[in-house]
Amino acid sequence: MKNLAIARRYAKALLLIGKEDGQTELYREELGKFAGLIKSNDALERAINNPLYDVESRKKVLQIMSEALEYSRVMNSFLNLLFSKGRIKFIVSINEFFQKLADELKGVVRAKLVSAEALSPEATEKIREALSKRTNKEVILEVEQDQNLIGGIVTKIGDLVLDGSIKTQLLNMRESLKRGESV
Repeated sequence: MKNLAIARRYAKALLLIGKEDGQTELYREELGKFAGLIKSNDALERAINNPLYDVESRKKVLQIMSEALEYSRVMNSFLNLLFSKGRIKFIVSINEFFQKLADELKGVVRAKLVSAEALSPEATEKIREALSKRTNKEVILEVEQDQNLIGGIVTKIGDLVLDGSIKTQLLNMRESLKRGESV
């Protein structure tokens, strides 16, 4: 729980800087790229976070990465601050919070759509538009297939789950019949 509070605090701080200087999208891209590299490369993550390596060597790895990726001055300072405060190990969580906050600032919401079979682009677009109307925000839809669904779709927007799967409908009918039998 403490880790989430730390990640949220640093993400909010970077977002405030981005709002102030109008560079939120640049920081979103840079932070996402850095967190993606750390998440996908265990050796790199260890080179920066492992306390068995001396601090100067780990900091040098961070500086070389920042220079190679040509990050903005603010992002270099942000990453150095995280490193010096011992918070660089939370970079993936910080990035996740920052992405959500930047989406909110932009009026964007991300949703996940799971269906039993592939949906046509037209059907996907209609669903995206309906979700946009319901949320009054621009919706970025991630579409996935799940062979375990009998049919229908399941949509998740933040904490809200809209379950229109046939499996759930059958379970609901079963529960309704059970309640009717016990009356």
